[in-house]
Amino acid sequence: MIDLDATAFEALVIEELDLLPDDMVDGLDNVVFVVEDRPEDGSLDLLGLYDGLALTERERYGLGDLPDRIIVYREPHLQAVDSLAELRDEVHTTLVHEIAHFYGIDDERLHELGWA
Repeated sequence: MIDLDATAFEALVIEELDLLPDDMVDGLDNVVFVVEDRPEDGSLDLLGLYDGLALTERERYGLGDLPDRIIVYREPHLQAVDSLAELRDEVHTTLVHEIAHFYGIDDERLHELGWA
């Protein structure tokens, strides 16, 4: 486990988000990224969450709809790693995983691709 305060962790998430390919993030419409300490249930086994409606499930979507959220949980990430390099890798994987859910890619397919 490593220790990183909320501000430093959020900066790391932003850095990793900036490193993602443009074609992965350019299509993110009405999505906000949020960093929280841990999930509402207090567990430490969930690293991230896509809270929204996948592109593949949208019919009428747009004006007036609240943005979808991709949540990255700080404390579970810090518990899961032993170094800053491992943390960067895990945050990167979490971002790709949750962005994939936005595009309608389910966990089964993510496992097949090695992202879950």
